[in-house]
Amino acid sequence: MSEVRAFGQGRGGRRLAGGLLALALLGCDEKKTIGPSLVYKGPVMETTNVLELFSDSAKLKMRLTAPLEQRYENNDVVYTKGLSVTFFDKDSKTVINTLTARYGKYEQNKNVFTMRGSVVVANVPEQQKLFTEELFFDRGKQLIYTTPQMFVKVLTPTERLTGTGLTANQNFSSYRITHPEGVFAVDQAGAP
Repeated sequence: MSEVRAFGQGRGGRRLAGGLLALALLGCDEKKTIGPSLVYKGPVMETTNVLELFSDSAKLKMRLTAPLEQRYENNDVVYTKGLSVTFFDKDSKTVINTLTARYGKYEQNKNVFTMRGSVVVANVPEQQKLFTEELFFDRGKQLIYTTPQMFVKVLTPTERLTGTGLTANQNFSSYRITHPEGVFAVDQAGAP
């Protein structure tokens, strides 16, 4: 005949149960991780169909729209599906210029937007447009600029200008191409 005992019955069973409990407690104290710990670096918030209004002294200065906005822990914002920025005159009703791009990033610590992919700046009153592939907009200094080697094309009602490098005011009413090329209109009245 064989003897069958349930776990925990008899003297030996109590010792075995106590030993297993001690091992379980010791195992809980030591936490071993396998491999490097992973840190999430992605967006902490995503918003679709974004409409942001920026004002100064209760007057609308800028409107930003985007299909998708991703905010990160450091307060940087990325617009992976493009964005459009509209600048307004002092009356908050008249559009001065627009800026569109296929991709955008706002760096909080620099207060600078980086725009990439089919970037277009259009000054509505002056009827002039800027075309480039990468552009920076410094909100603090109210400047629009490119790197010196970035190709730019500016179209006005009377001129077609191309070159590399550009610096302009926020309204794109005044600009300077670093290395200009293209067709220039010359005022014959001022020529000697």
